[in-house]
Amino acid sequence: MRALRQGSFGGPGDLALVEVPVPVAGYGEVLVRVEAAGVNFADVMQTRGTYDGGPVPPYVAGFEAAGVVVEVGESVDPGLVGTRVVGAGSGAFAEFVVMAANGVALVPEGWRAEQGLGMVLNWATALAALKPLGRLRSGETVLVQAAAGGVGQAAVRMAKHYGATVIGAASAAKHDVVRALGADRVVEYGEVGGVRGVDLVLESVGGEGFEGSLAAARRVTGRVVVFGAAAGVASVSNWELVFKHQVQVMGLHIGSMAREAPEVYADVLRELDVLRREGVYVPGEPTVYDLAEGPAVLAALEAGRTVGKLALRP
Repeated sequence: MRALRQGSFGGPGDLALVEVPVPVAGYGEVLVRVEAAGVNFADVMQTRGTYDGGPVPPYVAGFEAAGVVVEVGESVDPGLVGTRVVGAGSGAFAEFVVMAANGVALVPEGWRAEQGLGMVLNWATALAALKPLGRLRSGETVLVQAAAGGVGQAAVRMAKHYGATVIGAASAAKHDVVRALGADRVVEYGEVGGVRGVDLVLESVGGEGFEGSLAAARRVTGRVVVFGAAAGVASVSNWELVFKHQVQVMGLHIGSMAREAPEVYADVLRELDVLRREGVYVPGEPTVYDLAEGPAVLAALEAGRTVGKLALRP
């Protein structure tokens, strides 16, 4: 089968299109014929070796895909064969990928495979940051960093639905996209440092922007949910939390939530289904590229030149 293999920690340019054997579904797993693979910033981090616990080269890249179940392993309901699902599994930038059966979700009826991408990653991450961790209430103000990205766009839509005032941070070329999602105010990354009194900050930028996210949060009651580090590593000391940034800082990794707090993750997926029925969570329209274009797509994502969800078609 065709697959994109990462040869070193040299970045997206080291991805190469190769032929590899089709994997086999093991105990508790399903084999999925990939119709669309989601591209996430974590993929970029893995190519650089900066994603904690990530794969070691050489490896077949990608970890999010939607497609049709063609084979089930031991202990898995054979009725899943033929269903269209979305989920996570190592080696998704390929024609076939193996996923844990208990970690996949059905693509809603009438949706194309690529439209279901983001359900268990982007939308689930945004919702987890807003609700179970961020404890968002109607009337509060939310600052969404990287508001034009996959998670950011989902967060803006849902925060508005929940009655929040939304400030979106994005590069100037992407401001119209964020406004169209319903953001009440859009700022450039360099202007985040001037924002104050925000009840909830969704922080995925890191680097120099992390300080701005901490400063923006309301003292004492403000929450900062951290789920990314696109611009690099940043930190806050215990001294700063006591004397400079008296805010509540929480880390979020959606895979860890699914593993360590499955009941919370299940609630998130149930709420997403409610939001779908209410018309808040609508079919996504990612920009889809051929699998062979993967290296260029990841390079553009790394450089901040993309908008919204991206996908590869094997």
